[in-house]
Amino acid sequence: MINGSPEGPQPQPSPAVLQAALFDLDGTLIATEHRSRAAWTRLFEAHGLVVDDALLATFVGRRGQEALADHVHRFPGSTVEELFAEAVGYLNGPGIPPPYAVQGAEALLKRLHTEGIPMAVVTSGLREHAQALLELVGGPQLFAAMITAEDVSRGKPDPEGYLAGCAALGVEPGRAVAFEDAPAGVAAAQAAGMACVGLTTTHTRSDLRAADLVVPDLTTVGWPPVPLNAIA
Repeated sequence: MINGSPEGPQPQPSPAVLQAALFDLDGTLIATEHRSRAAWTRLFEAHGLVVDDALLATFVGRRGQEALADHVHRFPGSTVEELFAEAVGYLNGPGIPPPYAVQGAEALLKRLHTEGIPMAVVTSGLREHAQALLELVGGPQLFAAMITAEDVSRGKPDPEGYLAGCAALGVEPGRAVAFEDAPAGVAAAQAAGMACVGLTTTHTRSDLRAADLVVPDLTTVGWPPVPLNAIA
């Protein structure tokens, strides 16, 4: 059992019963992976360490501190918190490219908000970071709840964040759908008992094959989302 969720794969809801939408942020609503990769690269290189795509991929969709914990042994004399603070400093430093909205994100969010669909953000990032990024897609006021790294004890792929998001919206996980761009996020949503739409903004379709529906961005996503088996 993980965080109170039952063992084994859970049956996913049909689109007709979906009542709420929960969104990952980085890579799902806002393209930030290019920024994160640049900051993590600078961190490793500043300590004389070699960094490659395989290593950087281990950070995607996870809380930064938890991802760093896997590598802290390579930074003698440094703590996870010190390294995380250093990486955040690089993220906000000169030469880091700006974030931008994922195609279709703002239009989808505003449409769901107008239709009265309860929405939440469930992100592995910090609250201040999330609030600033959401201004690029209409603002945090579109969301009824926001679950960030500060609100959970275990990050994705643990389902804690999504379970907290559903609780905040007052909906059962089986009546909600998550939107994710990373395998860790897809695993978290499904462990919570939710349906999941995967976006190939940072990973391949194969990487996201566990999702119920895989799309390139949010331009063609309606409500409720079309099930994957209906896509030709």
